[in-house]
Amino acid sequence: MNVLNVALPLGSSVLSFVFAALVLDQWWQRRHSFQLVWGIGLLCYGVSAGTEFVGGAFGWSEPVYRAWYLVGAFYVAAFLGAGTIYLLSKTGFGYFAGATILLGGLLSYVFSHSSLYPGSATAGTIAFVVAAVGGAAVILATAVRRRVAAHLAMAVLVIGSVAAAYMTMTAALAAPGWAVDPHTHIPVGSAFPGYVRVLTGPFNIAGALCLVFGAIYSAYIYMPKRRVVPVRLGALAVVVNSLASLPSAAAALAGGRLNSRVPATILIAIGAFIPGLTSSLDRFGITWSFFLGEFVGLLFIFVGFLVSEDVFRNVRLGATLWSRSPAGGAD
Repeated sequence: MNVLNVALPLGSSVLSFVFAALVLDQWWQRRHSFQLVWGIGLLCYGVSAGTEFVGGAFGWSEPVYRAWYLVGAFYVAAFLGAGTIYLLSKTGFGYFAGATILLGGLLSYVFSHSSLYPGSATAGTIAFVVAAVGGAAVILATAVRRRVAAHLAMAVLVIGSVAAAYMTMTAALAAPGWAVDPHTHIPVGSAFPGYVRVLTGPFNIAGALCLVFGAIYSAYIYMPKRRVVPVRLGALAVVVNSLASLPSAAAALAGGRLNSRVPATILIAIGAFIPGLTSSLDRFGITWSFFLGEFVGLLFIFVGFLVSEDVFRNVRLGATLWSRSPAGGAD
């Protein structure tokens, strides 16, 4: 037994459930939709990492493997990304979110018509059509009534999640009913048929991009700005201007003038990027970093939330255990 294959998923699972409890308690106090959806995403993170712990400690089985793939490959990034869409629903972030859904569907279509996933052309085409319709609807809603865009994105996610659950639970698995890397003993998705694996694109790609870029966009909103690229260039302007503004932000941080949301969201962006990268590497056979990326990424996100005084102003377990007043006394 590889000790790290047990310890890292266990740490990720425990931290995820603690994190989810804190976020859901914040939702209970304030009833913001993004907190509820993030809480669901973190619960999924905990369940997914929990199946990895069970598989590493006690051996993999078909039910554990199916649960791992369904929750980890379809739900975690998607619900965390959807929470970010709700958080930024007052802005034009829906344009970016809709584009990522379209991109995820397009990549599913491309991969389904390649040699990577034989026999998945029909599934890839259906995924593309659904993602195209859903992404276009989110973009249109953002243009007409921004608040509705997040609800549309969530509706697409719920419908897709039900379909993914059916496909994952009924698919015939290659013997012995699960698959792990023979060298690292870390789980891989290769036991599932191509028509299931190709469906993860709109979930993972859209979710991860929304989470990472949403954090960057939030940091950009609250940091001292240096605009070197016109705002009309959208996502490109946010990324370039954010990088150009980092020296000013560092100076403001050193002087105690920087909004706490800036370092918080930068940490969240880093934390969201790391497991997205290691998960992608796992899909292409580089598995050694998978569990490490999950744990380190979650740790960055957790620290990011703790840094933000606006998010974790109160910590409760049934009753308030610790609290602090926000800067300036505003809610």
